Amino acid sequence: MPKNVIVALSGGPSPVINASLYGVIEGCRSYPDIFGTVYAGQNGVEGILEERLLNLSAQDPKEIQFLRTTPAAGSIGTCRYKLREKQQEDFDRIFDVFKAHAIDYFLYVGGNDSMDTAHKVSEMARERSVGLVAAGVPKTVDNDVGGKLLPDGRRFELIDHTPGYGSCARYWQFYIQKANEENRGSYPSDPVLVVQAMGRRIGFIPAAARLADPRREIPMQIYMTESGCSLEELAENVNAMLREHKRGIVVVSEGFDVGSDSALRDSFGHAQYSTGTPAAEVVTAYLNKIGLPVRGAARFNVPGTDQRGDIFYASGLDLKEAELVGRKAVDIAANEGTGYMATILREPGDDYEVRYDKVSLEAVANSERTFPQQWIAESRVDVTDDFLVYAEPLVRGDPEYEVIPIDANGLARFARLRPVMAEQKLGEYVPQAYR
Repeated sequence: MPKNVIVALSGGPSPVINASLYGVIEGCRSYPDIFGTVYAGQNGVEGILEERLLNLSAQDPKEIQFLRTTPAAGSIGTCRYKLREKQQEDFDRIFDVFKAHAIDYFLYVGGNDSMDTAHKVSEMARERSVGLVAAGVPKTVDNDVGGKLLPDGRRFELIDHTPGYGSCARYWQFYIQKANEENRGSYPSDPVLVVQAMGRRIGFIPAAARLADPRREIPMQIYMTESGCSLEELAENVNAMLREHKRGIVVVSEGFDVGSDSALRDSFGHAQYSTGTPAAEVVTAYLNKIGLPVRGAARFNVPGTDQRGDIFYASGLDLKEAELVGRKAVDIAANEGTGYMATILREPGDDYEVRYDKVSLEAVANSERTFPQQWIAESRVDVTDDFLVYAEPLVRGDPEYEVIPIDANGLARFARLRPVMAEQKLGEYVPQAYR
């Protein structure tokens, strides 16, 4: 008899997160003898704890199809709720909800911490002799899930790249092109434009700025947290660039050490974007305070959370891979059992090819991959060509996946799921962390 499924999203959204959700839904439909009703936990694990289960199987197939190009997480919602081992009531509640709704499959879409949650649920199911299959679907624009760089210097172990990163990288590819046009025209009064990229302590997103200028024709410096540069060194480098070019773009990671950290933190301990004084603002103020060797002043731009959710910059390849890795997670759940995350592994060689496989949740749970030191240029203000070889394929288009539906009013057409909720069978519950 087919068993029911629940899927949930966690953490910051991405342009392609709903493509993975679409892959999960369609993947389950391809196994009618194994999977029954597919539910979504509204707002991630919080929705599961509060028994807010959206029936995805009861949705209009056309709306499900629109998920492929619907950005962010508005479709079923996400959360930043961390399930800690000491919160046993929360785990008990999860298993009570699963039992009440005959759910035997749990698929969690998210990053490192989400894979840790899926791993904990999988292990607890084993300990309790509950026949639950838990599987992970990777997602993060930071590209910080997975293992080390392989010896060939171009691929990674565990997962080569996470869905969402390619689209965020493409956003920065085009953003820097536009920023350069502005800087070229306004440099007599605004010679320095400081822009801040997401990524916390991890440099993959700011590194993507180089994709806009692979021949290094733009006067630009990139400051990742991993580069180890100080604010004083940054100022010296920028002023040297100004003496040579009279203008320049400075890309700083949000985690660049400026001597203070005023950002709010979520339940996972991660700094929340745009909740404190931006690093770009501190850098700009410092440059203007010590003075520039040319006329004018430095100024800064801080793109908001649109860089992790802008579907109009989405990479077609990223959308495609996000869907296929969602389908792979379903295949794993149906055929391999519990405790795995679907993964994307790059094949060796010069041509870009990937295969979809599995990796244990334990191996990726709470992993955090940093930007490889060997991809940081000797100057510490740029990346090497090996990074470009790695990243360039990830921002490629794909006509089949890149077309955003437009309605009669000229607006983008996103999925709008009906609020068909499962009947609540348990009493009200307040998640432990909120008591």
